[in-house]
Amino acid sequence: MKDKILMIVFVLVLGTILTTALVAVNGYTKPIIDRHAEIKLKSNILSALQIPFTLDTIDDVFDQSITEKSAGERTYYEATDGTLALPYEGSGLWGPIIGIIAMNSDLSQITGITIMQQEETPGLGSRIAEREYLDTYIGKEFAPELEMLPPGKGKGSNQVDGISGATMSSKAFVKILNDEFNVYDSLIGGK
Repeated sequence: MKDKILMIVFVLVLGTILTTALVAVNGYTKPIIDRHAEIKLKSNILSALQIPFTLDTIDDVFDQSITEKSAGERTYYEATDGTLALPYEGSGLWGPIIGIIAMNSDLSQITGITIMQQEETPGLGSRIAEREYLDTYIGKEFAPELEMLPPGKGKGSNQVDGISGATMSSKAFVKILNDEFNVYDSLIGGK
């Protein structure tokens, strides 16, 4: 009986020590993690809007160049030149795709795009996050909506090329952009 009581006391003491250690580590690392998330968001907004910055100047550049706005339950960002940065999020083939799409002030044309997070197949679907692929969206219009075509066929103002071997990821990405654009257009289209 005495051994069982000692074992229970030992487990309680050890559990208390480990819980205290975890709470202390969480308290120490939370501000660091939050700061990294803030830098990631700011850098993606500035990159989508094609506003130059360095990690040393990111806060000053962001504060001088960007205004945070809200419409409905959505937050978006407006640059001093009127260009808008619209956060988007949706389901890709294997997980969420999250990023920022920049549009001109009347929401008629894509001026920049970034992906902050994606979980598509490495080497195939993950190619949607490559700068070379994302740059093919610049200048495209959601009129009536983005349309994905086979590689090399996306010549129209609303047509984009898919990625060979990653058709499902490309389709999912275009669907996310179309769905999110429709929400923003209904909320801020007339500003």
